[in-house]
Amino acid sequence: MTRRPVAIVGATATGKTTLAVALASAIGGEIINADSRQIYRGMDIGTAKPTAAEGATARHWLVDCIDPDEQFTLARGVRERSAGVSGVEKVVCPPYIYLHDVAAAVAGSDVQVGAQDAFWEEKGAYTGEISVTQIAEVARYAIIGHSERRQYFGETDATAKRRVAAALAHELLPIMCVGETLEQRNGRETSDVLMRQTRAGLEGITIGSDFVIAYEPVWAIGTGLAADGATAEEAIRLIRETLREIAGDIADDVRILYGGSVTAENTPEFMAQPDIDGALVGGASLKAETFAAIVEAAALEVSTSS
Repeated sequence: MTRRPVAIVGATATGKTTLAVALASAIGGEIINADSRQIYRGMDIGTAKPTAAEGATARHWLVDCIDPDEQFTLARGVRERSAGVSGVEKVVCPPYIYLHDVAAAVAGSDVQVGAQDAFWEEKGAYTGEISVTQIAEVARYAIIGHSERRQYFGETDATAKRRVAAALAHELLPIMCVGETLEQRNGRETSDVLMRQTRAGLEGITIGSDFVIAYEPVWAIGTGLAADGATAEEAIRLIRETLREIAGDIADDVRILYGGSVTAENTPEFMAQPDIDGALVGGASLKAETFAAIVEAAALEVSTSS
């Protein structure tokens, strides 16, 4: 069987590295290079799609740093340190306000840009929200339904579905997150939670092979307690089986990532599993060298298992 493309996605919390879509409307969709202050107009950022032989690593930056120069430097570091690593799609998802800066930092490279959320309305009086149309101007991906959005900001299965539908309508690729809490896991509710979230998030929605799901067990996020490969594989296999009930054979092509205390050391174990197609990286993406090490570890495992 030909392996699905692998993705490594990096995302950090509010305060570390972040991309901001609000900036798109503030400067009319222009992209500013933080080094030269040069303005790029009409630049197509992050439209490249992985081939069947590639995978994806996603990184989402947290909210620990608020210095835009630091965001730019981190993004440039990811670009430089992961340059030349093939077989893995690399995605960085900073906070909204740094989206354009980070897009400028990785422009011309194979590093894609994603947002950490997306609002479902195109326009209107929704103070504080960032619409899918604004995000689509600069980003290729959007993380949707992250556990922290569910825990702290009232995200539900229903609102996650609205975001997914809106993103797809504007050619923005969702990274839809599902996962159980420690209480749910101890209560043996993991299967019910994963099936419910997957079905509710995609009911009535048509998806393609470029759709991405991230399994992020809440009990493993930021705790240092990563699931082992077998545990993650069992959960992700269930998600894929549920997806097959919804979308048919396309489920075999959809990439499903693992997220939860991912490191360069445990990446090979996850990537060796048949149903795990990459990683959603949190804290380890705050340093370019650690994220690059995860990308390299994923690429090595992909090359040896192909």
